[in-house]
Amino acid sequence: MILKRKLLPASALMITTAALTGCSFGTSIDNLMTPPKLSMEQEQIYKALTDAAGMNISLKYPKSGKYLSAFIVEDIDGDGGDEAVVFYEKTSLAAPENTLRINILDQSGGKWRSVCDTPAEGAEIEKVIISELGSNERINLIIGSSLINRSEKNVAIYNYDPVNGTIEKTFSEACSFIDVTDLDGDGETEFFLLAGSATGSPAVAESYKLDEGGTYHVYSSELSGSFTEFDSLNYGEIGGGRKGLYIDAVSGAGSIQTDIVYMDSTGLNKVFTDPKDSLATVRPAGCSSFDIDGDGILEIPVQTISPGYEDLPESEQMKITQWDFINSDNRLERKCSSYYSVGDGYIFVFPKKWDKKVTIKRDAVNDEIVFCAWQDGETGRELMRIYCAEDSASREDRISGGYMLMGTKGDSAYLAYIPYNQTTVDDGLSPSAGDVAVGFKTK
Repeated sequence: MILKRKLLPASALMITTAALTGCSFGTSIDNLMTPPKLSMEQEQIYKALTDAAGMNISLKYPKSGKYLSAFIVEDIDGDGGDEAVVFYEKTSLAAPENTLRINILDQSGGKWRSVCDTPAEGAEIEKVIISELGSNERINLIIGSSLINRSEKNVAIYNYDPVNGTIEKTFSEACSFIDVTDLDGDGETEFFLLAGSATGSPAVAESYKLDEGGTYHVYSSELSGSFTEFDSLNYGEIGGGRKGLYIDAVSGAGSIQTDIVYMDSTGLNKVFTDPKDSLATVRPAGCSSFDIDGDGILEIPVQTISPGYEDLPESEQMKITQWDFINSDNRLERKCSSYYSVGDGYIFVFPKKWDKKVTIKRDAVNDEIVFCAWQDGETGRELMRIYCAEDSASREDRISGGYMLMGTKGDSAYLAYIPYNQTTVDDGLSPSAGDVAVGFKTK
C-alpha cells in the first residue's frame, strides 16, 4: 500500500521509538588501543572545544559512511566558510543526563571558537550525512545514532543558524537504514529511511522531500513483511529505466527475501504489490542481490533444486541458483542460471547451452563441485569441475594436473578442470575455456 502523509511543518515531526536492528557497522574507535593522532587543525579545534566544554570529555566517532572522524570540517551554513562539527561524550554529567553531545565551532580571526553545544540522541554515532534536500537550499546535518547496545537506532536532522549561533533539530525518527539520494531522478535529493517492524506490523520505507518553506513531504510504502533486520541494501536499475532500492531483508532463521522500492510522480512505490511475489525470492542468507552481468540492473538470486535431487532430504540436495530481474511490468524474469557457492565466495554462470541440461554433484573425496550432463532423467557424463584451493601447494598441484586458474580472492584460488579427453558422443554441452572464463565471478 502506498501512503502519502499529510504535510508536516519541520518542527512538528516528533521522536518515535521502535526496536531496531540494522546492518552491522565497524568496530568503534573507542575500542582501539591507541586513539588516532589529531592533525594540527584538529588540535586547534579540540583546544577550543575543551575551553568551552572542559577536559572531562571523550571524542565519539561515526561508525559508517563518508565521515568517520569525530571532527567534521564542512560548510554547514552555506556561507562559503567551513565550520567544525565535533561529537563527544561529557563524562562528568549525571547518569540521567544524555552524555553524547554535538558541538559546532566556527572561525573568527583565524581562531576556532565554540558557538553552540547541544545533546545528541542515543549513545553512539552511527552515520553522518551533510546535504541539501528537495528544493530547499539549506544544508542539513543528518545524524544517525544508536543506544549503547546498538539495538535501537534513530536519525535526527539539524539546521545550523550562524546568525543566532544555534542548531535546530527539524526531524527525528526511529530507523534501521538512512541515506540521501535522488530516487525519482528529478534532480533533487530526497532523505530516505527504512524503519524495521517492532510490533509485527510490516516494515516501512519512507522518502522525504523538503520544500522551500522548510516543510517535509513524506511518502511511505509498507514492505512485504515484518522485517526487523536487513541483510544488504543496493541501488540498481529496474525495468523501464527506473532507479530502485533493492532491500534484502532477513525473513527468518537463515533466510532473506527481497523487496524493491522506487519513486516517481505518484510517490514511493513497491515493485511487489502482492507480498507473495516477494516471498518467491526467499533464499539462504548471504545470497544478496547482485548485478550478475554488469548491465546496471541488479538480479535476485533464487534457488531451485538441481535435477535428480528432488526426492532427497533438503540437507542432501544440491541447488542451482536462478538470477531473476525485474522487467518493465514489475515481474520477475529469468536472466541466467548458475552455481553459487556462498561459502567459497564464487559464482559460475552456466553457458546458455547448459539450460535445463546440467546437474551438479559434490565430490567429497576431492572437495570439488562437479557439473554433469542431465539427459533423459539421468546423470550423464562429466563436463567440468571447480576446486577452491586455500594454499599454494594444492593450487600448484591442481595446475600441474591440467586445471586452469579462473581467479583469486584473498588466499583462495579458484580452478576449473575440463575433461577434454572423454571419448563420448558429442552432445554439444562441453564448455570451452572461454565459457569458463566468462562465467566465473567472485563475490
